Amino acid sequence: MMEEDKNKYYVLKGRAVPEVLLKVVEVKRLMELKNNMSVKEITEMVGISRSSFYKYKDDIFPFHDNMTGKTITFVVQMEDEPGILSGVLRLIAEYNANLLTIHQAIPINGIATITLSVQVSPDTKDLSAMLKDIESKKGIKYLKLLGRE
Repeated sequence: MMEEDKNKYYVLKGRAVPEVLLKVVEVKRLMELKNNMSVKEITEMVGISRSSFYKYKDDIFPFHDNMTGKTITFVVQMEDEPGILSGVLRLIAEYNANLLTIHQAIPINGIATITLSVQVSPDTKDLSAMLKDIESKKGIKYLKLLGRE
């Protein structure tokens, strides 16, 4: 698989998703419901190893047809150059998403790390396309979806 394909976003039907990934989603769901149980206990109950859970937990999320009112949080690493961050914020606005929070760490070695939380509204366009457009902007080094609520 080419490196660029590893960072693309896909929507798959459940039958096309490997069982281990479906189990990771189940562990995440159970962790929200059973906050008194450990990761070890829940992964054993579901039937996957803790290492499999930790390997994939940040890469798979259930798709919800109606994401209105939901929040996505992602981290972006970019060159510390004027205009790059404003371009990202402009893209978010063009997709009709509402920027809720932005946190920028002090740039290190010319790379700024930004964490953004964005609210999805009824007018928000395709989030996968938005993330792909952000990733493809000049000066963007890395983008990772951290979570959604």
